[in-house]
Amino acid sequence: MKIVAVTACPTGIAHTYMAAEQLEKTARRLGHTIKVETQGSMGIENELTPEDIVEASCAIFAVSLPVRNVERFAGIRIVEVPVQEALRNPEAIFAQLDR
Repeated sequence: MKIVAVTACPTGIAHTYMAAEQLEKTARRLGHTIKVETQGSMGIENELTPEDIVEASCAIFAVSLPVRNVERFAGIRIVEVPVQEALRNPEAIFAQLDR
């Protein structure tokens, strides 16, 4: 499955990037393709293109604040969880994608 994701936390430093790394590792281990956009203190990094979003089966928002430019994701299934969930139990997030 091709997945896009956004990670963000209020301070936009450690948890944003640690969550992105966990989602990437877990996706690879489960046989998925993923591209993760981080919205941190440095702004938006690894920004998802319109093509990335259109080609994805779904999006994961592992966030503790609103996603910037959320309108880009209109029409795509979104699973939203607190950023901490991506650190604690990323497998549970991917299990939600199969429902």
